[in-house]
Amino acid sequence: MNQLELSYQECKRLNAQHGKTYYLATLLLPKSKRQYVHALYGFARYADEIVDDLNSQLSVDEKAKELRTWGNSILESLETGRSDDHVGRALIDTVSRFDIPHEHFEAFLHSMQMDLTIGSYETYEDLMEYVYGSAAVIGLEMLPVLGVLSDQAYEPAKKLGIAFQLANFIRDVAEDLDRGRIYLPIQELKAHGVDKAMLERRVLTPEIVSALKEQISRVRRLQKEAEPGIQFLSKESRPCIQAASELYCGIVDEVENIGYDIFTKRAKTSTSRRLKVASKAYAKTIFARQRLPW
Repeated sequence: MNQLELSYQECKRLNAQHGKTYYLATLLLPKSKRQYVHALYGFARYADEIVDDLNSQLSVDEKAKELRTWGNSILESLETGRSDDHVGRALIDTVSRFDIPHEHFEAFLHSMQMDLTIGSYETYEDLMEYVYGSAAVIGLEMLPVLGVLSDQAYEPAKKLGIAFQLANFIRDVAEDLDRGRIYLPIQELKAHGVDKAMLERRVLTPEIVSALKEQISRVRRLQKEAEPGIQFLSKESRPCIQAASELYCGIVDEVENIGYDIFTKRAKTSTSRRLKVASKAYAKTIFARQRLPW
């Protein structure tokens, strides 16, 4: 196995270990596309681990330096088309094959740097600078790999990426507090009578429930607005994205199922629901492949 193949294997390992739902959805793609999705995930996960590893002994400044050094090496490799990095090799190969715009990776690394210096966002508009780089560009990076039939796929892809990220923010309130961060817009929390001190007490209150309901409503609205964009993807890729949408945005259903108690319980999609969604998507995948002209 050569160095490039090893890099793709490492990205696949990162996806399987850390992105179980994402990995499951990836299995619904044609085998020829999967390694490229793993490469995109591997890049994002590796950067995220530099920032969010709670077991790291590095200071914030040291993490910022490590992220900047690694990120700059990746951006330079995107320009040269060569990388010696264990994750970067697969990423550079994928970006080159599908002509993925380099600015998406610059935006992602910018958002990761923001995580090291910004602990909260006053408004939804403020938050969107972070979410664009940390989530919307993931959808945009994926499109060339998935196959795009129309430019009308791009805006829905951004919205779906944002919906995924916002669903994670709702689920991970307690975990993010451990990292000194609040991703729910402060002004929107205040409108429901919630402040930082209330969140940090980690006691579910009617005010917090009300605030979470508003955030959940936004996730569902974005998911609904993104759904028509799936038809502008290649037929063999649609079941994968439909499954990912249901499973990722379904996180907010699980938040409701635990009574919004995000402080003492972790909302996660049940194995039975994952299997149900995956089985349905797999049937659609087989049907789509049978109807392809080759």
